[in-house]
Amino acid sequence: MNPLQDKPFYYLENFERALDWIGQRYADLLDGQERAFVDAFPALPRAARALFVRMLMRKGSAFRTSKLTYAEIGCAEAAARALLRTAWVESDPVLDIDTLFTLLSKAEIAQAFGLSAPARAAKKSEQLAALRAQFADPRPFSAWYRASGESVLHVRAKPLCERLRLIFFGNTHQDWSEFVLSDLGVYRYESVPFGPGARAFQNRRDLDDYLALQRVRELAGAGELTPELIAALQSRHYDNAWLAGRRARLLYQLGQQYEQRADWAGAGALYAACNYPGARARAIRVLEKDGQTAKAQALLSEAWGAPENEAERLALRRMAPRLARKLGLVAARAPAAAPPPSWQLSLARPLPALPVEQLVRAHLASAQAPVFYVENALINALFGLLCWPAIFCALPGAFFHPFQRGPADLHSPHFQRERAALFDACLAELDDDRHRHTIARRYRDKQGIQSPFLAWDRLSEELIALALDCIPAAHLKLWFARILQDIQANRSGFPDLIQFWPAERRYRMIEVKGPGDRLQDSQLRAIAFCGAHQMPVAVCYVQWCEAAPRDATSRSFP
Repeated sequence: MNPLQDKPFYYLENFERALDWIGQRYADLLDGQERAFVDAFPALPRAARALFVRMLMRKGSAFRTSKLTYAEIGCAEAAARALLRTAWVESDPVLDIDTLFTLLSKAEIAQAFGLSAPARAAKKSEQLAALRAQFADPRPFSAWYRASGESVLHVRAKPLCERLRLIFFGNTHQDWSEFVLSDLGVYRYESVPFGPGARAFQNRRDLDDYLALQRVRELAGAGELTPELIAALQSRHYDNAWLAGRRARLLYQLGQQYEQRADWAGAGALYAACNYPGARARAIRVLEKDGQTAKAQALLSEAWGAPENEAERLALRRMAPRLARKLGLVAARAPAAAPPPSWQLSLARPLPALPVEQLVRAHLASAQAPVFYVENALINALFGLLCWPAIFCALPGAFFHPFQRGPADLHSPHFQRERAALFDACLAELDDDRHRHTIARRYRDKQGIQSPFLAWDRLSEELIALALDCIPAAHLKLWFARILQDIQANRSGFPDLIQFWPAERRYRMIEVKGPGDRLQDSQLRAIAFCGAHQMPVAVCYVQWCEAAPRDATSRSFP
């Protein structure tokens, strides 16, 4: 049964819940227009409020009243009268031809522009391209299409409401449908207490800075970013650590764009202006590509003294010999890591094609030794379930609305440090086997609740039980400590498959590589970590054959 069936105005109630939340928690942050909207909106007739929210949740900002048909609202023309007395909605707006085409059907376009028979047969996009230059000036809808005889409403307050949405969610990727999905039970979120300081933005400057960063991102995506805007972004300093992180990520992404265009100087300047993970290694590579080998070597030497993480250490190890050769130096070679155990497996190419990981899983699995395709899902899930109280602790700056999948500061440098005592308490359960009961209970109790570490559709009670029986607590503690060292980098790279021998209470992880595929850096780091701590891991290299022979090697591999 649809839980919203008896609540025809559910979307209006949800929108007004958000306005109440904003009014209570962000009153000091709102500008005059935003404050006036939050205060005045509830005084409108319900049909007018409902029509406004319906339009707000639809794509675009201009709507024909004949298309606004909602049983609970009734006549859209009547409902709109109260809205037209505000500054939030206008009738018969001035439209450009592109917007007009979103409102008219092909038949109406032919009538409005008197198209010839061949032009009528063209695609709508072709008609627009042919007419755009001739009709470049915007005009009211009634001037475009006099035969309509109906109203078009334009929601002028849509940008204002987009700012309110940003204030509520603290991001631009969540929208008002989050309420509906939550009401329907599609998404469930952990209940977290919200104190007075639980806000995404502490002041108006934070909000303006976020919007400015978003605007730069949009201009970059459209290829319209100017050198002046980039220079301003490079020199801008943010006191808000969350916004500083967004700026660093944006600079890194812009650096990648410049690097793709072989603009080495521009890319290097962008990488140098941010501390985003990986930026320093990219800066060294860019200096090398630009022929500035000595500068690249100097920056590499500086980085080698204090690598930021495993990924940078691996990148530096690769670049060092090459730079040394170019400078005529003798590079000190780090001892090569021992290759992981591996074996070749010949399989018949399936028709239709199936993922190679699933083929290997089916080939190796038996009743005595089941195999699961888990990739990053299993170890992250075990970590997320054991450490749930630490992850969802309501520290300042972590949670600020009821629809968060995880803490906002998850990838910040201080995430683990500020929760150190909580994480220590969680990991201590691995020392006396309490973790088995805790993880199994939380798997049942938290089923389906959103978490940055849980992919519920990849898990099962059988998989969790086998993992707890067969993976030693000491191994889990090593994995979990590694995740906490660098959550963003170390949540990925786990081997594709895991095989269990329940009778012997042991396991092995298996990375599968199809023909022509190679190990990625994150996988190399994870496999090296396993090797360093005597954790069972192997790489299976698959080759195609006409018919799959009996593969004694794979069957007998420990």
